[in-house]
Amino acid sequence: MGKLKTAVIGTGFIGPAHIEALKRIGNVEVHGVTSLDVNAAKALAERYSIPRVYEKWQDAVCDKEIDVIHNCTPNNLHFEINKAALKEGKHVISEKPLTLTSTESQELLNLAEEKGLVNAVNFNYRFYPLMQHAKRMAEKGELGDIYLVHGHYLQDWLYYETDYNWRLEPGISGESRAVADIGSHWCDLVQFITGSRIKRVCADLLTVHKKRKRPLEEVDTFKGKEEKTKGGFEDVEVKTEDAASVLLQFENGARGVFTVSQISAGRKNNFWFEIDGSKKAISWDQEEPNELWIGYREKANEVLIKDPSLLDEYARRYAHYPGGHPEGYPDGAKNLFMNVYDFISKGKDPRKDKTEFPTFKDGHQEIKIVEAILKSSKEEKWVEVGS
Repeated sequence: MGKLKTAVIGTGFIGPAHIEALKRIGNVEVHGVTSLDVNAAKALAERYSIPRVYEKWQDAVCDKEIDVIHNCTPNNLHFEINKAALKEGKHVISEKPLTLTSTESQELLNLAEEKGLVNAVNFNYRFYPLMQHAKRMAEKGELGDIYLVHGHYLQDWLYYETDYNWRLEPGISGESRAVADIGSHWCDLVQFITGSRIKRVCADLLTVHKKRKRPLEEVDTFKGKEEKTKGGFEDVEVKTEDAASVLLQFENGARGVFTVSQISAGRKNNFWFEIDGSKKAISWDQEEPNELWIGYREKANEVLIKDPSLLDEYARRYAHYPGGHPEGYPDGAKNLFMNVYDFISKGKDPRKDKTEFPTFKDGHQEIKIVEAILKSSKEEKWVEVGS
C-alpha cells in the first residue's frame, strides 16, 4: 500500500501537534487541513506544505482521496465529525473526549463496529517508552498484587479569574472541565498500566472562580495572560469545575485517589502517579518523562532511565533514541499514530485483530467515568461506573 492520505480538522493547540507527529511517520501524507478559522488553516498549510485547505470540515470528510480523519476540534464537534467521517468510510483518530455524552459515544462505537473502520482516541501518554515498560512490569507480575493507585494532574493555566477559554463553556466543552480534560488522561493511563478498570468513584468537585472575565476577543488555549486583556472583558458565570478529588475502586480490588486542578500555581502540566503493589511500587512524573521510580521495602530504591537497552523488549520499539537522549510529549502522539497507521496499512480489521492503541471503546469508558464522577459529586455518594 502507498502512502495513506489524511486530513486534519482543527488548528488550535492540538491540531499542529498532530501534524508534526504525522510528518515524522513515513507512510502518511498530510493531504489537507481545515478549521473554523480559514486563515489559520491557510497559515498552517503553508507552514507544513500541506496541499489542500478545505473551506469547511464537511469537504474534508467527503474528499475521496482522504483515508483518515484527525478530529482536533473543540469537544462539541467531536461526535458530529466522527460520525460523518465513519459514514463516509474514513478511519478516524479523535481527540478526547470522544463525545460529550456516553449515549453519543455508544452510537459511535456501534457505527465503527458496523463499518469495520479503524478508530482511535489520542490518549498519548500511554506511548511514552517508560509507560509501555511499566505496563509490561504489571503484566509480568513484577508489581505483585496492586494495593493502591494514587496521584494527580495539576495545571495553572486557569489560575486567575481573567483566564478564559472555550473549555469553560459547557455548551462547547461539556458538563465537566478539569476531570474530562486532564483527569481523563490520568484515569486512562493508570487503567492501561494496571490492566484493571475503575468500577466505582466518590468525587468532590470544586469551582473556585464562580465568575470569570471573558475576553471580548477569542484567545487560544495556553496563551499568556497579557494576550487575554487586550480587548476588554465581560463577566460570565462558570458552571464547570476548576478542580476535583476522586476516590476510586478498581475491578481488581485496588483502591485509589487522584486530584485534578487547573488552578494550581506553578504547575504547568504536572501529571504524576504512583502504583503500590505487593512486590514493589512504581512512580512517574510526566514532566520528568525519562525516569521511572521503582520503590522497595527490603532494598534501595531504583530510578530506571529511558534507555532501549534497559527496557522490556516490547517497550523498546517506542524508544527511538539511545539512553540520555530525552523523549517526551511530541513522541507519545507519534508512537500512537505509528501504531494506528501500521494497523491500517496492513489491512487489519479492528473487530477481530488486536489493536495496540486506544480505541473508541476506551474513549467510551472514559466518558462513563466522567459521568459517574459528576453524578457522585452532585449526589455526594459512591457511584458505579457504567459499562
